[in-house]
Amino acid sequence: MKLASLKSSNSLDGELVVVSRDNKFYTSVADISKNLLSAMESWSTVEPLLKKRFEDLNSGALSNKIEIKNFSGFESVLPRTWLFADGSAFIHHIKLVRQARKAALPETLLTVPLMYQAESGRFLAPNEDIPQRDFSHGTDFEAEVGVIVDHVPMGISAEEALKHIKLLVILNDVSLRGLIPEELASGFGFFQSKPNKALSPLALTLDEVTEHWINGRLHLPLHVKYNNQFFGKANAKEMHFHFGQLIAHAAKPRPLVAGTLIGSGTVANEDPAMGSSCLAEKRTLEQINSGAPITPFMKVGDTIEIEMFDHYGQNLFGTISQKVKQA
Repeated sequence: MKLASLKSSNSLDGELVVVSRDNKFYTSVADISKNLLSAMESWSTVEPLLKKRFEDLNSGALSNKIEIKNFSGFESVLPRTWLFADGSAFIHHIKLVRQARKAALPETLLTVPLMYQAESGRFLAPNEDIPQRDFSHGTDFEAEVGVIVDHVPMGISAEEALKHIKLLVILNDVSLRGLIPEELASGFGFFQSKPNKALSPLALTLDEVTEHWINGRLHLPLHVKYNNQFFGKANAKEMHFHFGQLIAHAAKPRPLVAGTLIGSGTVANEDPAMGSSCLAEKRTLEQINSGAPITPFMKVGDTIEIEMFDHYGQNLFGTISQKVKQA
């Protein structure tokens, strides 16, 4: 099943719709649930109703379907939520960005997930400009995979946590690299260095990617284009910690409310042919190979596209397509 959220003048949470498997049509589900956050809070009740509507849309049984020409009228599939806990599950990325800021690796790097509580009060729409006021802070993109969960009990095991994953998304975790070292050195972690992010226009249930969802990881490359040029296609399967482990880490001292978003962290592979999913990684590799970073951070007019395809070429989540603007 594919879900999306239309922009709405009546609600900051958007209007929930189901989208056909080929991304060509959508139809209303207002009679089932008004928005995705509400649907997540009663998922066991609404999920079979939404799935039936999705099946009817794909079979051609519905006459009240609307063609999708582009996703300009869509919000991030989850326009806002109670909690976004963003992990960092790709060890190669951690090593590179820490090397860039000359920071030591944690002793528990391979045993305890890294995670921070991110901004979730409003996600940028998937084609909304990224507003920036001060470009000396080093504006960067980070391409990630995320999961949306239902109610997760406190102290849950990693294996049990996997059962609470209801939807998959991709996202752009916008970062201000120049602010990160000082914030982390303060001992309080990311805040100003992590502005509003953007989620994909579509969210998928796990049965849409059955052959690619293995051991709590999505075994597909995440395609990144920067200024319309290839930048990366790192495979998300190389997560060191799977999503169940990330959820269990977040839920260790607290239950997680339905609608909580858990991020994978920047998707990264050691194979240089896979490219990068953020500028910081590329700049660090340039430093290693050439003695100095060459690629600048983002400036006004720069564009970023993030998308994921299955083995048949189907765009699974729609495209995150953003441009940087002066705020």
